[in-house]
Amino acid sequence: MNVEQIYTGCLAQGAYYIESEGEVAIIDPLREVQPYLDRVARDNAKIKYIFETHFHADFVSGHVTLSKESGAPIVFGPNATTTFDSIIAKDGQEFKIGKLTIKVLHTPGHTMESTTYLLKDASGKDHAIFSGDTLFLGDVGRPDLAQKAADITQEDLAGILYDSLRTKIMPLADDVTVYPAHGAGSACGKNMMKETVDSLGNQKNMNYALRADMTKEEFIKEVTDGLLPPPKYFPLNVKMNKEGYDDIADVLERGSTKLSPKAFETAANETGALILDVRHQNDFVKGHIPRSIFIGLNGDFAPWVGALVADTKQAILLVAPEGKEEEALTRLSRVGFDGTIGYLEGGFEAWKDANLEIDTITSLQADEVKEAINSKEVTVFDVRKESEYQSEYIVDAQHTPLSELNSHLAEFPADDIFYVHCAGGYRSVIAASILKSRGIHNFIDLAGGFGALKKAGVNVTEFVCPSTL
Repeated sequence: MNVEQIYTGCLAQGAYYIESEGEVAIIDPLREVQPYLDRVARDNAKIKYIFETHFHADFVSGHVTLSKESGAPIVFGPNATTTFDSIIAKDGQEFKIGKLTIKVLHTPGHTMESTTYLLKDASGKDHAIFSGDTLFLGDVGRPDLAQKAADITQEDLAGILYDSLRTKIMPLADDVTVYPAHGAGSACGKNMMKETVDSLGNQKNMNYALRADMTKEEFIKEVTDGLLPPPKYFPLNVKMNKEGYDDIADVLERGSTKLSPKAFETAANETGALILDVRHQNDFVKGHIPRSIFIGLNGDFAPWVGALVADTKQAILLVAPEGKEEEALTRLSRVGFDGTIGYLEGGFEAWKDANLEIDTITSLQADEVKEAINSKEVTVFDVRKESEYQSEYIVDAQHTPLSELNSHLAEFPADDIFYVHCAGGYRSVIAASILKSRGIHNFIDLAGGFGALKKAGVNVTEFVCPSTL
């Protein structure tokens, strides 16, 4: 028996490769499927089934393409409906992979088709669960993504999830291994652990949602408390996962059109495409194409594209470091952004060499602004998450989370200079690029973010542990 977690940090997502006797099951594959095909070729094996734990909202799964390439059927749990061929399994149904057995445990609540797959070893002993978004390490899946009608609420779904956990998962033995679909950083839950594998026994001891003495009412309150609105691209990814999508090879081919600086400029003017700059924030600050949006590959690239661009059909023109174009296209496609129409050949250096217009962002170091901030000469805007801000912030700083920036542009001063910061410098440059694209230029980015400001001696509030909020 071989069970391998294939974890993708940018999406905080775990796919799984299970092999026995030359037969393979893949669970929740990424959209780029060639690595799975290469792996089974190396193992001299064959993919027998492709299992989906639910219709993912935060990324486009590779199930459709992988089925086409491998010939293996796609398996969903009860209540799923697809426009492509798939097996809609029954609760308790079993599938054989070599000497192993995978049993379907229908665990609705995160979504109504959500399913946990129980892996049994050759002797029939329960070995592991692949819990999708039903059970995370330290948390459970948010119950607000499957609301389809006025007669079902997130509280209703939370109650269904409570029953699923207590009737299907908690009765399993403590030594069963838990393999979730996501880890810390995913928008599909609130309080996930940084670890990506654990025992069910440990989760029963430390996961708030699995407390043995918890009532359903307590569970509903705790699970729904503090839920932030889901990113706007989530429903679009669900639609693609239910109805299918273009082959990633076609998406990469379309996006790999090389454009000279003049052709790039013409395409931007004629198509209205979003110019997306994925270089490092330090490079973007020093020079960029006017009105381009920065979201760097070195950070949580794909989730931020989804949260801020929102429309997966948006036409995109790419500015990337040379040699990183395919990586950017692949990571865009993982979250359903298939509209890239080309990239700037030669990168930003080629744009500069063509003597075309450039823009910059004023960025200052913490020790340069300490006195002005402490004397309250300027207004400071903090674009970190709510939980980060509530834990500790610069005294009198305004709070405008990056994810909500587009809805709060009117709150920024019209003329007076203001400062913008995040935790380390990545998100504040994203915010700066958005502000500039909307005609707001009277700001200064604070390099190094909150960490550098605090270290320099800027006055901050007393720290409050996030777990106590």
